[in-house]
Amino acid sequence: MKLYTRTGDEGKTSVIGGRLDKDDTRVVAYGTTDELNSFVGQVVAQLDDAIFPDIKEELVKIQHELFDCGGDLAMMKASEKHPYKAKQEMIDFLEERIDVYIQEAPELERFILPGGSLQASTLHVCRTVTRRAERYVTRLHREVDETNPIVLKYLNRLSDYFFAIARVVNHRLKVKDVEYERSAIVFKGGKRTK
Repeated sequence: MKLYTRTGDEGKTSVIGGRLDKDDTRVVAYGTTDELNSFVGQVVAQLDDAIFPDIKEELVKIQHELFDCGGDLAMMKASEKHPYKAKQEMIDFLEERIDVYIQEAPELERFILPGGSLQASTLHVCRTVTRRAERYVTRLHREVDETNPIVLKYLNRLSDYFFAIARVVNHRLKVKDVEYERSAIVFKGGKRTK
């Protein structure tokens, strides 16, 4: 098998159902999802097996789900031969885990900066790349009729998940979150105030 094909040398790439410019919204959306998957792999490599077996297992599961999301985004139209892979159960799982991790981390009163430990910092990178992917998928939904709506919801929940586990990672490592020093108290009992 050759790694290079030369088929993309003119700025086009193949997707399921055709060829598109490499800067087409669809390509940028699934490319950003792939970028996110790489950062998730980086944080998996940074986490200690003894302290974070649960989080590492979940992150590997999420890597597979991100691959599914990328595949769905790369399809110009779903079909019986190529059905969508991202499902509601993926979102339900994230919500369940977020609820668990919110209970484990210390209560939050102020906004925090991305930081603390290296691992939490990388999770915040994952969170912000997720938000960027979400913006591109939102644009894709606006531009074309055929997309899997689950992918957009999944990415929205996934960024919350990364925030929650970044805080848990700092907590388990006994590293304090870095509070934004000019933040008023915006969370009461862990919830945002109005």
